[in-house]
This record gives sequence, C-alpha cells and structure tokens, in this order.
Amino acid sequence: MYDIPYWVVWSSEIAETRLLAPFYFLEEFTMGAPTDTVMIGFAAFQRGDIPAVLELFHDDVEWSYLAGPATGTPYGGTWKGKQQVTEFFNKLAEADDILEFEPQEFLEGSEHITVLGRTKAKARSSGKLYETRWVQVFVWRGEKIARYIGSSDTAARL
Repeated sequence: MYDIPYWVVWSSEIAETRLLAPFYFLEEFTMGAPTDTVMIGFAAFQRGDIPAVLELFHDDVEWSYLAGPATGTPYGGTWKGKQQVTEFFNKLAEADDILEFEPQEFLEGSEHITVLGRTKAKARSSGKLYETRWVQVFVWRGEKIARYIGSSDTAARL
C-alpha cells in the first residue's frame, strides 16, 4: 500500500469498506496538519466515537449547521461549547441513519479547511432514503478547531 493518508469510506447499505486515496495523492500537492485533523475527526464520526470528535475542538467551539426550518431538520442551528455540540450529534442520530458518509475534496486555507462531500442517509421519521451533497468549513485557532459551519441540501429529507 502507499505511504500516504487515505480515507475510509464505509457503506452500511452494502456492508463494504473501501480505501480511497484522496486527490492530494499527487506528490506536488501536500496537505498540512489541519487536514489530517479533520480526517481523524471524520474517521471518529464514522466509528460513532463522538468524544474523540469533540477532542479536536476548543471548549468554546461555535458550531453552526445551516438548515432551513421548512425542512424540519431538527439538527439545524447554532451551538456553543462542546456540551451543546454533543446535543447536535444526539439530534442528528435521532433524526437520521447515516448509511454512507464520503468526504470528497479537502480545500485548505491558512486558517480553515473546507470539505466537500456526500451523504446517503435515511430519515428516521419518514423512512425516506435520501442522498445529499454537503459542505463543511472548519476554522482553526491554534492547534484546535474553533468554529464549524456545515450545510447540505436538507430539503432532500422531505
């Protein structure tokens, strides 16, 4: 195998794990520690290890998930601090069964990482299976994440 970071994409629907080399496999393009940190967080999220995810954030993290109220998405809103962010993850788990979670592009800036990806999930309230593309922005302060802004096509849940 290659001595490079890779991303594990897990699909509960087809019970398959795939190793994907990200786009920065090319030797002339390298990513720094912030991208590695976000990838570690995504892997912890996929394992359901929310305490490990929260360790990557400052205690006073500001977490915003942009979701229109008309979609009935219970995890839309803004949370401050790790305790409130835990509530976000609880609401997400109550609302949706995440079947596939696939980060696809990592765009690194001087103090932030923007990640583009896709999710396949099932809304627990309706049983509707849906796919959506998403964007997530992680803003750094020192060695940890200070702010998160995420958005997806939450109307796909309807």
